[in-house]
Amino acid sequence: MNISKLLVPTGKKISLKKFSTYPQKEHDKDELLKQLADCVEQLADLQYRLYAEDRQSLLIVLQGMDSSGKDGTIKEIMKGVNPQGVKVHSFKHPSGQELDHDFLWRHYQVLPAHGEITIFNRSHYENVLISKVHPELVVAEKLPGIFAPEDIGKKFWKARYERINDFEETITSNGTRIVKFFLHLSKEEQRKRFLARLENKQKNWKFSSSDVIERGFWDEYQHAYELALSHTSTKRAPWYVIPADNKPYAHVLIARILVATLQKMKPEFPVTDSKEELFMREAHEQLKAEEDPH
Repeated sequence: MNISKLLVPTGKKISLKKFSTYPQKEHDKDELLKQLADCVEQLADLQYRLYAEDRQSLLIVLQGMDSSGKDGTIKEIMKGVNPQGVKVHSFKHPSGQELDHDFLWRHYQVLPAHGEITIFNRSHYENVLISKVHPELVVAEKLPGIFAPEDIGKKFWKARYERINDFEETITSNGTRIVKFFLHLSKEEQRKRFLARLENKQKNWKFSSSDVIERGFWDEYQHAYELALSHTSTKRAPWYVIPADNKPYAHVLIARILVATLQKMKPEFPVTDSKEELFMREAHEQLKAEEDPH
């Protein structure tokens, strides 16, 4: 698995057709699960160190078409970490209060604190994805000079990509590492997953009429993703295109990238000073002396 091939190059226009949605070769499922378990164990250790250090944080962005596996990715990769240090936020249609603020306002509210890992299940990128496919959503933001979709041009989108880059630059400058994943799903695999939801009553709740409606805009979404990834993959906040047709394979790739990211962050346990060490020794002796001989 060559992770570097999944990285979206900085400052270059990309075509998603050049990125595969499936593994280049067959992989044994049991072997993939074994690799994932190993990565989850490493993640748990690194997350524990990050939480104890309390100086850095990690923001994970998950984007993808409906049924690309965002929920399953969170479940499988984060099942070994301490829930105290991990938060997940899913962003639905903005509320009236949120629409009365800058489009990034609600995302600022839930950024990870020092020591935390936060996952955005869908994210601030919805503002250049679904909003680009359905520009009437931008009109609803009540921005100066924008009263109809016709008022939104290329300059508007260019400025919005720049705003996102500035937002992420500010975050990283304050100790938060950002890593972004686009779960690249084929249209055929989405069809199969939608059918599975419809044919299994226990999965009916996952299906919405809007899923099929949005599927009709497949090409428009692919184009919107190409533009977003091309304009916002930076050295500080890179995008990775993850082949998502094979779920276990996708989980392993994402887990490996997260392990590598946290290893580069080098979280360390806090070092106690001499005064604190003396106090700890005295406390240890005191507690040992209180031991009940019976």
